[in-house]
Amino acid sequence: MAPKSKSTEKATAAKKAVVKGIHGKKVTKIRTSTTFHRPKTLRLPRTPKYQRKSIAHAPRLDQYKVIVGPHSNESTMKKLEESNTIVFIVDIKANKRHIKDAFKSLYNVEVAKVTTLITPTGSKKAYIRLASENDVLDVANRVGFI
Repeated sequence: MAPKSKSTEKATAAKKAVVKGIHGKKVTKIRTSTTFHRPKTLRLPRTPKYQRKSIAHAPRLDQYKVIVGPHSNESTMKKLEESNTIVFIVDIKANKRHIKDAFKSLYNVEVAKVTTLITPTGSKKAYIRLASENDVLDVANRVGFI
């Protein structure tokens, strides 16, 4: 046989590539981690055509809803006199921060500590210890406790 020229070799290689295609060898990616993370894709911000709510909802727990009223019995009177603590019935959904802020805004008194418990009847009690500079008897008088 006669030796092939460079142009015919190139032509036969091109013919093979066309017939076989470019996907002759499959390259597999070596995975090093055990978990598969989906790729981050484009996340566009929402552009609503209309408001879903016509009016914003009023706050569910304002200061007047948080504190229901004072709780009065012998043990609360003892706490009042001995440990500068006043006891209130509060909303079941209110947390200590809500109670502290509501008491501070309603009675203009500095609160040192709030302790809460849920009674067996299902109501929530808040033991509100006032700061040392505030007189608990004065606050109890303003509330109508005494």
